[in-house]
Amino acid sequence: MKNILFVSSEAVPFIKTGGLADVAGSLPKAFNKDEFDVRVIIPKYRIIPDYLKQQMQYRTHFYMDLGWQNQYVGILEMQYDGVTFYFVDNEHYFSGDQAYEGGLWDLEKFAFFSKAALSCLPAIGFHPDIIHCHDWQTGLVPVFLKNVFNDNEFYWNIKAVMTIHNLKFQGTWDPKTIMGMTGLPSYLFTPDKMEAYKDANYLKGGIVYADYITTVSETYAQEIQMPFYGEGLDGLMRARNNCLMGIVNGIDYDEWNPETDPMIPVHYNAITFRKEKYKDKCALQEELGLEVNADKFMIGLVSRLTDQKGLDLVDYVMDQICADDVQFVVLGTGNAKYENMFRYFAWKYPGRVSANIFYSNERSHKIYAACDAFLMPSLFEPCGLSQLMSLRYGTVPIVRETGGLKDTVEPYNEYESTGTGFSFANYNAHEMLNTINYAKHVFYNNKREWHKIIDRGMARDFSWNTSARRYEDLYRML
Repeated sequence: MKNILFVSSEAVPFIKTGGLADVAGSLPKAFNKDEFDVRVIIPKYRIIPDYLKQQMQYRTHFYMDLGWQNQYVGILEMQYDGVTFYFVDNEHYFSGDQAYEGGLWDLEKFAFFSKAALSCLPAIGFHPDIIHCHDWQTGLVPVFLKNVFNDNEFYWNIKAVMTIHNLKFQGTWDPKTIMGMTGLPSYLFTPDKMEAYKDANYLKGGIVYADYITTVSETYAQEIQMPFYGEGLDGLMRARNNCLMGIVNGIDYDEWNPETDPMIPVHYNAITFRKEKYKDKCALQEELGLEVNADKFMIGLVSRLTDQKGLDLVDYVMDQICADDVQFVVLGTGNAKYENMFRYFAWKYPGRVSANIFYSNERSHKIYAACDAFLMPSLFEPCGLSQLMSLRYGTVPIVRETGGLKDTVEPYNEYESTGTGFSFANYNAHEMLNTINYAKHVFYNNKREWHKIIDRGMARDFSWNTSARRYEDLYRML
């Protein structure tokens, strides 16, 4: 039996701010239980729902040094969906109103969490062969493991894997403060270890000391070795590219299933979508006050409304996108300029544009089920999950060829009748517009081909099982 410990700052269903939570919460279920014992440890935030907190069992507690402080560490445990979850309890750090509060406080909080996750292992009687760390919040785990805990025999043969979900977020502050706060030795704060551009950098420490590094798509693993995507660490990624690989995330195929989804009005599958899917479209048109017309080309966009998502391209050609024969549905929150832009276009084109400037899981399911096409023109996208949900629901993705979008959406080729979506290469508004118009042309003038694109998309398997097989191979190799 191989023992694996996932260390993460969030995991569904306990706490979620982004795709990281889906990976930490859903991936462990997909491993082969006969060969891998995969457990997860996360902070016990005050904001975890009460019904989950009531199921946690007290395991142990102890006190731990962090820098100049001595802190309480409580460990709770529960089973969820066949996976053992551990929770690190400390009111001082985890009683805030949100998982991430920003600034130095988060750096101290996750330094505490990283050290506690290692310290508790002998006490809970779990000896992992591999500790799998996720993003900058757990970047100090490999650093502590190889430099502070290395005098304890218990930790000698443990390997560390570091997964980068988004290289943009690195966890940086000045070295002197971090040194005092974490108690880490001064020799670690040099450019070949934890220091980058005069700052201490948690993620860099994790990358330097991990035995292997993964990221969430093959293309993103290549992209982050270039300056444009490398966020200042491209040189380090090139230096470590012999132990760097990309593994695409999956989605939960039970939760995202048009045959059984309780949140959509009409169910369908890969065989019946031709007769049933349009009913979801009409239901959503009615709900949002758009013109009810099953033949209208409907484009969806569910996203954080930020620069990363390519919304400046949309802004530039929105008037052309909102032609007479198109409806556009947006769901999400983010930068005020994009929120207001979509509100403005909803006001300018009533009956054609619907701006839902909030987040609703139920509404997102309805949009995936109802729309004909789904737009993702991202500037960069480590993996992206929305295009996977779209494919699952027979909604054709229109994406920019970057990161996970390039790896998961095969561009339509009308001569060979292949492909699962439409894509464009350059970060250019008119190139995006041309691609949207091409998709619209196929939708209106070649329905048979359009349905074949959907057939191929719905036949693809982006469940967690596919990702889990790749991770199992990596664990065996280590």
